[in-house]
Amino acid sequence: MAPITSLSQLDPNGTYTYADYLTWKFEQALEIIKGKILPLSAPSRTHQKLSWKLTLAFGNHFKGRRCEAYAAPFDVRLYDRKKSWKADKDIFTVVQPDLCIICDLEKLDERGCLGAPDLVVEILSPGNSSRELKLKKNLYAESGVREYWIVDPTHETLSRYNMEENGTYGRPLIFVNDEAMPSLIFPDFTLDLVELFGPPPPME
Repeated sequence: MAPITSLSQLDPNGTYTYADYLTWKFEQALEIIKGKILPLSAPSRTHQKLSWKLTLAFGNHFKGRRCEAYAAPFDVRLYDRKKSWKADKDIFTVVQPDLCIICDLEKLDERGCLGAPDLVVEILSPGNSSRELKLKKNLYAESGVREYWIVDPTHETLSRYNMEENGTYGRPLIFVNDEAMPSLIFPDFTLDLVELFGPPPPME
């Protein structure tokens, strides 16, 4: 079989696994969600600035602690938590969250994370809003991500979802600029949204 050196060689309607993903020889970033490929667009300057601020906040807070923080590009291989993990050929989802926190260090290997992080952050952009709000929210709940943040740069809000006893996310708590957002699963961590987004415009 000829090597895959271009995204155009893949069937957009095909079904692929993590084993396939490892063989591809091109630089285009993409994710596989339940076997379907989803190309990723290059992040905007605003996206990168927010990611850097969150990386610093997480890095400072978790320094010297057991949990570790990672920023994209960082592969997270997910599987149905009702099943045991499988070989590469049996994993049909690999994503690159903008940021994630992993406390079970046994999930980490040189290829990234195998299993659900404790916390995942996605930063919206015009090209990914629908995917993050719908597809990935359900995916992260199914996989067992305990806390999921959606950062909206346009509206300067942060939505926090938390896992409920029935294994799904309830209604999100939405925080706006000038508020402080506490993490539920890390009670000693609070994010000041003014530090993240900058001072809000004055009220007229």
